[in-house]
Amino acid sequence: MEKQRGSIIQSLDWMTIALYAALAVMGWMAICGAGYSYIDTDIWAFFDLSERTGKQAMWMGVSVVVGMVLMFIDKQSYEFSAKFIYVALILLGILTIFISKDIKGSRSWITIGSFGIQPAEFMKFGTTLTLAALMNKYGFSLQRKNDFLKCLAIILLPLVVIICQNETGSALVYLSFFIVLYREGMTGIVLLAAISAVVYFVVGIGYEHVMFTQLEQPVSVGPYAVTVIIQLFATGMVAFWCHEKRTAMIMLVVNSAVALLSYWTAVYLFSFNILYVQYFMLLLNVVYLLVRARLGRQSLLVWTALFVVVSTLFFHSCDYVFNNVMKPHQKVRIEVLLGLKEDLAGAGYNVHQSKIAIGSGGLMGKGFLNGTQTKLKYVPEQDTDFIFCTIGEEQGFMGSAFVLVMFVLFVLRLLVLAERQHDTFGRVYGYSLVSIFFFHFFINIGMVLGITPVIGIPLPFFSYGGSSFLGFSILLFSFLRIDAERDRRL
Repeated sequence: MEKQRGSIIQSLDWMTIALYAALAVMGWMAICGAGYSYIDTDIWAFFDLSERTGKQAMWMGVSVVVGMVLMFIDKQSYEFSAKFIYVALILLGILTIFISKDIKGSRSWITIGSFGIQPAEFMKFGTTLTLAALMNKYGFSLQRKNDFLKCLAIILLPLVVIICQNETGSALVYLSFFIVLYREGMTGIVLLAAISAVVYFVVGIGYEHVMFTQLEQPVSVGPYAVTVIIQLFATGMVAFWCHEKRTAMIMLVVNSAVALLSYWTAVYLFSFNILYVQYFMLLLNVVYLLVRARLGRQSLLVWTALFVVVSTLFFHSCDYVFNNVMKPHQKVRIEVLLGLKEDLAGAGYNVHQSKIAIGSGGLMGKGFLNGTQTKLKYVPEQDTDFIFCTIGEEQGFMGSAFVLVMFVLFVLRLLVLAERQHDTFGRVYGYSLVSIFFFHFFINIGMVLGITPVIGIPLPFFSYGGSSFLGFSILLFSFLRIDAERDRRL
């Protein structure tokens, strides 16, 4: 029989609930600040359902009611119904592509009267449940190819569906699930590959038009730097993944010596393209790794050699993707982010105006409902994707720092809850929440400050939107119910 250790109410983590309530209230006040104008004088207008503040308050109430209902669903029911919820939400997402209206180029909203529902916000719940249920099965291991591919399919299917809705920002959130896979035993090489891809793209594109000034022949800093980074990544893999410290030291010394010697020769003796030397060294590294793998029967060295080859091919495909595959607005956003172009009237307008709003707030801010940049509507989407600039203007640095601290405490608390789970289902579900909330928090605030690309994702519990608020609440309250049963035994 099941041994009860206190009621569900007593087992709930009230600290997390308190943080949730605080963030929700602060978020609603920020929406009030973003939507308020000096013409408005009636405070009760904030609760008018024809206004965004009123609609948000209504969705907050709906989320609390739904959260209370979720408290009555036991953990086993969540696990059992995971695949049905996942399939239903995927089918709804596919249906949305065909029946939704085109809103700013996106087909992700199902309109019901004056309200709209975005199924993509709820697909994260289905994906989280299904991933947790799969990884909780007896004998599951990410080291097995079939199990790993099943996880990839669960994560990538909703990502593809959302991309078909032309919601790239919402789709990118699903990449955060790889943090969960890493926690559950996925090799760190997968994360290294993802990080290296970003580094190659940013460095290669960002410094493509910067040239070595001391060389007679034009050599771009971008491609040269990427070849050096590939060599360093490969050397690190050999040392810490393959545990071949001597091989790694030889690679480091030879690569460094050849790079310095070739540069000195091109500057002081005779001119030649030093980039060709780097490509030759990459080829030499691959041959050396394959020979060492053959002699020492070390298969990991073969994978490292493959990493060097794929990295080189990927980098050379970046230029084609950037210039021929990416849409013009995506290309301009990246150019603005990397400082290659200053488009204050176009792609960089939102970020530029948000920085002005945040900077004008100073240390203590202008006060609640007293922001001028937001009242005069200089910042587009100031109550949705760019809600943080409203906080910065009205509450200043201190208020913004307080919100950041609250979010950090919230994510850290979820991390504590995830680690104290006694089974894989609860732990994977908890880490999925940590990954999702952290991704939204980091990317949203980063794009408002101009340090991450503008991809259009909401700030949890702050950005206006009933679907996002309800979706985040469902994720959270389901986990609180699962956590409440952590000490129960059969």
